[in-house]
Amino acid sequence: MRITEAARRLGTSPRMLRYREALGLLPATRDGALRGGGHRRFGEAELRAVALALALEKRYDIGPAELAFGLRVLAEPQVQAHVRELGERIGRLSAPPARALDFEKEKAMRLLRRR
Repeated sequence: MRITEAARRLGTSPRMLRYREALGLLPATRDGALRGGGHRRFGEAELRAVALALALEKRYDIGPAELAFGLRVLAEPQVQAHVRELGERIGRLSAPPARALDFEKEKAMRLLRRR
């Protein structure tokens, strides 16, 4: 189906679907080429992907750009490492234990904090 029909079925606009495509939130077209003379054709796979993205955005109160970045963090190890470093520096994530003894020490400290 064409973009206007897909947008209508999803309760969004064609412009928003194009934005989502630019962010990489739609499945890739076969062979990287657009179908139908330069226009993306939406099938059930594309509709399900967009519907899932919309549900995730609503559930976690995020926008499409934030979701696209989350996917990038999951897909690119270097980006993931940099985001992890930031999380550790600001205290949102704990650094992974360097050795087995460090792991045991952290485990004991957690148990002590619970008391």
